[in-house]
Amino acid sequence: MTEYFSNIVMILSKYWKVFLVTGVKNTLILALITVFFGALLGVLICLGRMSRFKPLNWFLIAVVEIIRGTPMLLQLYIGYFIVPKILPFNVTDFMAVAVALCINSGCYQSEVFRSGIQAVDRGQTEAARSLGLSARQTMGRIVLPQAIKNILPALGNEFIMIIKDTSLASTFFVGEVMTSYLVVKGTTFLTMECLMITGAIYFVLCFLLSKLLGGFERRLKAHD
Repeated sequence: MTEYFSNIVMILSKYWKVFLVTGVKNTLILALITVFFGALLGVLICLGRMSRFKPLNWFLIAVVEIIRGTPMLLQLYIGYFIVPKILPFNVTDFMAVAVALCINSGCYQSEVFRSGIQAVDRGQTEAARSLGLSARQTMGRIVLPQAIKNILPALGNEFIMIIKDTSLASTFFVGEVMTSYLVVKGTTFLTMECLMITGAIYFVLCFLLSKLLGGFERRLKAHD
């Protein structure tokens, strides 16, 4: 047991930059990109699904169901091999994986946005329309702001989930925390010690974010 902990100390003293600088930085960047662009895509999918144009509605329902019904790792593989062929410019492995994660997150977030919009009292929509606002103005000025406020906790939980899901990106060595584990393990051949360090990093990141989000939620409730 003493040797076990001494190995952990040795790894941290020698490779802390690999874990805490490169790994954590890339994990947070990847998670932020995924949640931000996933939210934008989620809003578009949500509005498309609520439109009266049936072909678009059916297409988006099919896309969401396919994304929700297939493993994320499979989607990352497809994004890794297809995205560079679709886009007209050079795409790094990091960008290809980020696009796949954004599409996955967007489909899940679209359901969150849809439930948030449906939770807004329909009477407010009717009142806005009676005052002369168009459907687009009503959605942008009345419904969406209230829906976003209602779903902020869910979006925060999505961010925490994405931080953990970025570990799947290590399959493509994009530099996040799990990739750092693979690099250090391959150098030191100390599998369990590297796994414990990696697990501790993910736990600390998710724990701190959950506490920050909890404080933010309490502030929101205090303002209601």
